[in-house]
Amino acid sequence: MKVMEPQDINAAFEEAYNSGEIERLMALYQPDAMMAPSPGKRAVGETAIREVLMRLLAIDGRMTCKNLYCMRVERIALLQAEWKLSGTRPDGKPMEMSSRTAEVVRQQDDGSWRYIIDHAFASD
Repeated sequence: MKVMEPQDINAAFEEAYNSGEIERLMALYQPDAMMAPSPGKRAVGETAIREVLMRLLAIDGRMTCKNLYCMRVERIALLQAEWKLSGTRPDGKPMEMSSRTAEVVRQQDDGSWRYIIDHAFASD
């Protein structure tokens, strides 16, 4: 799935997560992207981001993700979203998480947009 407007990447992440398909999530990231999946943690590149996303998918849950703003300059955009994840941890315990993001996306040569920086907990 290609995201053709930068402000649509949060909805695409929600849809990809809720599909449970890792490749749909990975398609939203540039190969050299950086992710901050939790306060103080960083994952750089496809392998590290895939590992983080696989752990996220292990939570049997549903995500909502709403874009709050998009500030675009040429082929780069800064986004903020609010997200919420409710589900069950692999150990069977219920869980709920939420936060605001800080994200940077870049327009690709084909016109689509992908994450270059994805900070799930923007307060970090």
